[in-house]
Amino acid sequence: MEHTAEVTGIGVGTSEDGSNVPAVLLAAREEYLPIVITADQARAIQLGLSGEPFERPLTHDLLVEMLTEFGGALDGIRIDDLADGTFYAKVDVERYENGESRKFVFDARPSDAIALAVRVDCPITVSDGVLDRAGRDEDEFEPERIDDFDDR
Repeated sequence: MEHTAEVTGIGVGTSEDGSNVPAVLLAAREEYLPIVITADQARAIQLGLSGEPFERPLTHDLLVEMLTEFGGALDGIRIDDLADGTFYAKVDVERYENGESRKFVFDARPSDAIALAVRVDCPITVSDGVLDRAGRDEDEFEPERIDDFDDR
Protein backbone atom coordinates (compact mmCIF):
# COMPACT_ATOMS: atom_id res chain seq x y z
CA MET A 1 0.00 0.00 0.00
CA GLU A 2 1.14 3.54 -0.68
CA HIS A 3 0.59 6.57 1.54
CA THR A 4 0.42 10.21 0.55
CA ALA A 5 3.38 12.12 1.97
CA GLU A 6 4.01 15.79 2.61
CA VAL A 7 7.35 17.57 2.83
CA THR A 8 7.41 18.94 6.37
CA GLY A 9 10.91 20.35 6.60
CA ILE A 10 14.60 19.97 6.21
CA GLY A 11 16.10 18.54 9.37
CA VAL A 12 19.74 19.07 10.13
CA GLY A 13 21.83 16.62 12.09
CA THR A 14 25.54 16.54 12.82
CA SER A 15 27.93 14.05 11.29
CA GLU A 16 30.90 12.49 13.09
CA ASP A 17 33.17 15.27 11.79
CA GLY A 18 30.81 17.97 13.10
CA SER A 19 29.42 19.08 9.74
CA ASN A 20 25.72 19.57 9.06
CA VAL A 21 23.86 16.63 7.53
CA PRO A 22 20.54 17.69 6.02
CA ALA A 23 17.62 15.34 5.62
CA VAL A 24 14.31 16.04 3.96
CA LEU A 25 11.48 15.00 6.26
CA LEU A 26 8.33 13.55 4.79
CA ALA A 27 5.21 13.01 6.87
CA ALA A 28 3.18 9.92 5.95
CA ARG A 29 1.11 7.43 7.91
CA GLU A 30 1.50 9.57 11.04
CA GLU A 31 5.27 9.06 10.88
CA TYR A 32 8.28 10.98 9.63
CA LEU A 33 10.49 9.56 6.94
CA PRO A 34 13.94 11.21 7.07
CA ILE A 35 15.97 10.94 3.86
CA VAL A 36 19.56 12.16 4.10
CA ILE A 37 20.45 14.48 1.22
CA THR A 38 23.21 16.91 0.31
CA ALA A 39 23.09 20.62 1.06
CA ASP A 40 22.60 21.32 -2.67
CA GLN A 41 19.64 18.95 -2.79
CA ALA A 42 18.18 20.56 0.34
CA ARG A 43 18.51 23.98 -1.30
CA ALA A 44 16.81 22.73 -4.50
CA ILE A 45 13.86 21.43 -2.48
CA GLN A 46 13.74 24.59 -0.38
CA LEU A 47 13.70 26.82 -3.47
CA GLY A 48 10.95 24.73 -5.03
CA LEU A 49 8.81 25.06 -1.93
CA SER A 50 9.38 28.78 -1.59
CA GLY A 51 8.63 29.48 -5.24
CA GLU A 52 11.49 32.00 -5.34
CA PRO A 53 12.14 32.92 -8.95
CA PHE A 54 15.66 32.85 -10.30
CA GLU A 55 17.04 34.97 -13.10
CA ARG A 56 17.95 31.78 -14.98
CA PRO A 57 16.17 28.40 -14.64
CA LEU A 58 17.69 25.93 -12.22
CA THR A 59 18.00 22.27 -13.22
CA HIS A 60 14.68 21.07 -11.78
CA ASP A 61 12.83 24.11 -13.14
CA LEU A 62 14.37 23.49 -16.57
CA LEU A 63 13.30 19.84 -16.53
CA VAL A 64 9.72 20.76 -15.64
CA GLU A 65 9.64 23.39 -18.39
CA MET A 66 11.04 20.96 -20.98
CA LEU A 67 8.60 18.23 -19.98
CA THR A 68 5.69 20.63 -20.30
CA GLU A 69 6.87 21.97 -23.67
CA PHE A 70 7.04 18.40 -25.00
CA GLY A 71 3.43 17.75 -23.99
CA GLY A 72 4.16 15.97 -20.73
CA ALA A 73 2.97 16.30 -17.18
CA LEU A 74 4.40 15.07 -13.92
CA ASP A 75 1.68 12.89 -12.37
CA GLY A 76 3.42 11.97 -9.13
CA ILE A 77 6.48 10.58 -7.45
CA ARG A 78 6.83 7.41 -5.42
CA ILE A 79 9.43 6.47 -2.86
CA ASP A 80 9.04 2.77 -3.22
CA ASP A 81 12.18 0.97 -2.10
CA LEU A 82 14.97 1.02 0.44
CA ALA A 83 17.96 -1.26 -0.05
CA ASP A 84 21.31 -1.17 1.73
CA GLY A 85 20.51 2.23 3.21
CA THR A 86 19.63 3.76 -0.17
CA PHE A 87 16.15 5.06 -0.94
CA TYR A 88 14.75 4.62 -4.45
CA ALA A 89 12.10 6.68 -6.16
CA LYS A 90 10.06 6.66 -9.34
CA VAL A 91 8.75 9.63 -11.28
CA ASP A 92 5.43 9.02 -13.03
CA VAL A 93 4.98 11.10 -16.17
CA GLU A 94 2.21 11.29 -18.71
CA ARG A 95 2.66 12.60 -22.24
CA TYR A 96 -0.12 13.62 -24.57
CA GLU A 97 0.25 13.31 -28.32
CA ASN A 98 -2.67 13.72 -30.73
CA GLY A 99 -5.08 13.45 -27.81
CA GLU A 100 -3.64 10.12 -26.69
CA SER A 101 -2.03 9.62 -23.30
CA ARG A 102 1.14 7.61 -22.84
CA LYS A 103 2.54 6.89 -19.38
CA PHE A 104 6.23 6.70 -18.48
CA VAL A 105 8.06 5.76 -15.28
CA PHE A 106 11.57 7.04 -14.57
CA ASP A 107 13.97 5.90 -11.86
CA ALA A 108 15.21 8.84 -9.76
CA ARG A 109 16.96 9.81 -6.58
CA PRO A 110 14.30 10.71 -4.02
CA SER A 111 15.80 14.19 -3.58
CA ASP A 112 15.47 14.94 -7.30
CA ALA A 113 11.97 13.49 -7.43
CA ILE A 114 10.91 15.58 -4.41
CA ALA A 115 12.49 18.72 -5.91
CA LEU A 116 10.39 18.16 -9.04
CA ALA A 117 7.21 17.37 -7.10
CA VAL A 118 7.30 20.54 -5.01
CA ARG A 119 7.62 22.62 -8.19
CA VAL A 120 4.42 21.27 -9.75
CA ASP A 121 2.55 20.35 -6.57
CA CYS A 122 2.08 16.72 -7.58
CA PRO A 123 1.45 13.86 -5.15
CA ILE A 124 4.30 12.23 -3.26
CA THR A 125 3.65 8.70 -2.05
CA VAL A 126 5.68 6.33 0.11
CA SER A 127 5.25 2.56 0.27
CA ASP A 128 4.41 0.66 3.44
CA GLY A 129 7.67 -1.29 3.10
CA VAL A 130 9.77 1.88 3.16
CA LEU A 131 7.82 3.33 6.09
CA ASP A 132 8.02 0.03 7.98
CA ARG A 133 11.81 0.05 7.73
CA ALA A 134 12.68 3.75 7.94
CA GLY A 135 9.67 5.59 9.36
CA ARG A 136 10.12 7.27 12.72
CA ASP A 137 7.70 8.49 15.35
CA GLU A 138 6.78 12.13 14.95
CA ASP A 139 7.88 12.69 18.55
CA GLU A 140 11.51 12.00 17.56
CA PHE A 141 11.72 15.11 15.37
CA GLU A 142 11.33 18.82 15.63
CA PRO A 143 11.76 19.81 11.98
CA GLU A 144 13.06 23.25 11.17
CA ARG A 145 10.96 25.34 8.91
CA ILE A 146 12.16 24.95 5.34
CA ASP A 147 12.95 28.64 5.01
CA ASP A 148 15.12 28.47 8.15
CA PHE A 149 17.48 25.85 6.71
CA ASP A 150 21.08 27.00 6.61
CA ASP A 151 23.65 24.82 4.87
CA ARG A 152 26.73 26.52 6.32
